[in-house]
Amino acid sequence: MKTIEYYMSLPYRLEIVPDTAETGFVAFYPELPGCITSGEDIFKAVENAVDAKKLWLLTAVEDGLEIKEPAAFDYSDFMAKFSKPVPKRERAFA
Repeated sequence: MKTIEYYMSLPYRLEIVPDTAETGFVAFYPELPGCITSGEDIFKAVENAVDAKKLWLLTAVEDGLEIKEPAAFDYSDFMAKFSKPVPKRERAFA
């Protein structure tokens, strides 16, 4: 049986969006259904998200629920979209 520490070490994707109904931000893990929290700023939202993830995982283990491991992220698509050659700049002070 895998431990909470094992699941906490996995790179689950955390998404943070502005809270349009309130001030602050909503944070959630798409791969952990229902694992959602909020914070008055991004830093607090991330801090709360880590706590929420741990509680979500503890509950899932206690209830014997299946916990999906995070899908691997394909960085090649990301890099292809945002990587562009940088032109050589002429030096102003040679």
